[in-house]
Amino acid sequence: MAGKGGTGKTTIASLIVGILGAKTDSVLGIDADPNSNLAESLGLFVQETIGGMLDDIAAHPDTVPKGMTKDRFIDYKVQTLVQESKGFDILSMGRPEGSGCYCYVNNVLRGAMGKLIKDYEYTVIDNEAGLEHFSRRTTRQADVLFVVSDASAMGLKAARRIHDLVKELKIKIKHSYLLVNRFSGTLEEKKVQDTGLEYIGSIPEDPQVASLSLNGESLLMLNKDAVSLKSLRALLEKTKIL
Repeated sequence: MAGKGGTGKTTIASLIVGILGAKTDSVLGIDADPNSNLAESLGLFVQETIGGMLDDIAAHPDTVPKGMTKDRFIDYKVQTLVQESKGFDILSMGRPEGSGCYCYVNNVLRGAMGKLIKDYEYTVIDNEAGLEHFSRRTTRQADVLFVVSDASAMGLKAARRIHDLVKELKIKIKHSYLLVNRFSGTLEEKKVQDTGLEYIGSIPEDPQVASLSLNGESLLMLNKDAVSLKSLRALLEKTKIL
């Protein structure tokens, strides 16, 4: 998942995790956004993130067991950060609170992803808003990239920039789709073509989603017939994900 901030990218990622988690219990949701909102959207409390864990090790190097390298200890600790829930697990990147930069956190996340995703049938990665995540090459490849936008010119221009950067960095994506959120109208063909992406469809505004988000409640509480879920299921079937 990628897109401009404020387009509902994390909401869509959460709904996808929930839909897939109802189909199989082998779903890993990765919150690659330092703000770490994916878990909360699914009703989970983030106990510790990769960024926080690295800060703790930097502040207390004596916690690394004797006879174990720091890198190996970090690999072990990442495994303990995976939060388990019914139908899915979540791993949150978080942000370093100290002087450490995102580079190291991204490297650890990239390494963790490489080892974890093979154990799951589905992996849903909620990327940081904008282009930074791809610029850092945390995501090297994916079967499907959903670039989430609203119907605004600014959102669609951001979608185009993401598409161009993915090609420039030679990130291996099998299918790249434009998904327009909170929109029920007809998108002009030229606007779609200008993004360079295949338009998969739109998700209409859903008052149930707005109400749950406003009250800080889990999106898993959505009624099964909610318009957002019905629309998203149809799009996932269209892409052969479901």
